[in-house]
Amino acid sequence: MIRRSSILSLFAAAALTAAVVSPALGAGDGRGPGSSPAPDERNARWVSTWTSMPQLTEPGNMPPAPFTQGDSVLDDATLRQTVHVSAGGEHIRLRFSNAFGGAVLPITKVSVALPLDGRAGTSAVEAGSTRPVTFQGRSSVSVPTGAQAVSDPLDFTLAPDSDLTATVYLANGQASTSITSHPGSRTTSYLRAGDHVSAEDLPGATPTDHWYFLSGVEVWSRSTTSAAVVLGDSLTDGRGSTTNMNDRWPDLLQKRLRSGAATSKTAVVNQAAGGNRLLNDGLGPNGLARLDRDVLAQSGVDWLVVLEGINDIGTAAATPAAQKQVAADVIAAYEQIITRAHTHGIRVYGATLTPIGGNAGYDDPDGYREQARQIVNTWIRTSGRFDSVIDFDRAVRDPQEPRQLRTELDTGDHLHLNPAGYRTMADAVPTRLFRQTPLPRGFGYR
Repeated sequence: MIRRSSILSLFAAAALTAAVVSPALGAGDGRGPGSSPAPDERNARWVSTWTSMPQLTEPGNMPPAPFTQGDSVLDDATLRQTVHVSAGGEHIRLRFSNAFGGAVLPITKVSVALPLDGRAGTSAVEAGSTRPVTFQGRSSVSVPTGAQAVSDPLDFTLAPDSDLTATVYLANGQASTSITSHPGSRTTSYLRAGDHVSAEDLPGATPTDHWYFLSGVEVWSRSTTSAAVVLGDSLTDGRGSTTNMNDRWPDLLQKRLRSGAATSKTAVVNQAAGGNRLLNDGLGPNGLARLDRDVLAQSGVDWLVVLEGINDIGTAAATPAAQKQVAADVIAAYEQIITRAHTHGIRVYGATLTPIGGNAGYDDPDGYREQARQIVNTWIRTSGRFDSVIDFDRAVRDPQEPRQLRTELDTGDHLHLNPAGYRTMADAVPTRLFRQTPLPRGFGYR
């Protein structure tokens, strides 16, 4: 009896402690330390509105001198970068990645603001728009190697199809020259010595056309807002687009979707990198390896567009056996992507591979790689495995010479497209694919 009474007393004391402590910790009320109360909205969720595919930074894409030293980067330095978001909202949060860092990423301070005049690639922000970003109520966060950090929710009104400035200060830098970035930003960032997180401008700052550490922006939105992720390579990353103009084909598609009542809430997020492949690592992990991180772990995803495989074909040997094998392997990779995405209730759209005829690196005299491209495209169009097909090949190929790009859409290397080409690609996407509709019965069985 004495022991039973003691146990009951302990339970009572624990319950009393929980009742006293829980409100202070914000338990059960949607709050964390230092954050605002959760918005009183039903059927709302976090949705990715901007992403960049994390990569291990190559030597030529490291922060310029003096911001890279022998064994560290950005010591006592401020980094300011702008990103272009799809969906808007009144509450946001940021993701920072240390996926490829060789040491802990010690972020000292972060702020967000609206860029001056709403422009991408500027070092100045609108006066009075700067807000501090916190992590579990603290201004700093240490991101372990291979990990990421998600910030606290922040009350910050972000218009759809607009630009956001994120400024980061590292008091002690990252103690490694293995760091995480997205080199193909096509957007200018700025570096300056010292702490300038709250500064309205960074005069004398060093410009660089890369993103570092920042890997995502999310908005809190009603369930009518969903994300469409594009898994791709340089054609989606925007090789040939205009720096600071956001005229990659996913950017232009998002503008089209925004103009339609049934698709205006769709966020198109870009998870592509130049040189990326489905089957083997190259510039960044292969598509199958990064699917969980770059697609399935993103917030609010309902659709996936896959435009990848041309680098697999182009880097395989130009022999009949090698090209037959790589075509089969690319198709098998598509099957795996579809199966894994369907498990998460995500519709998957297959995009046909665009022409390579005349490209010095990929086009071979005997046409074996072209044959592999045709095999893959025929499967995409006819297999019925994708939930729908986006025929980029048909949209941009030369009608008189179908193995080549239309001249007016070609950057000149006969592989990448210019802004007019990316506009043509965006216009080729049926916007009806991104309307909210119930999943069919049996979805995801295969």
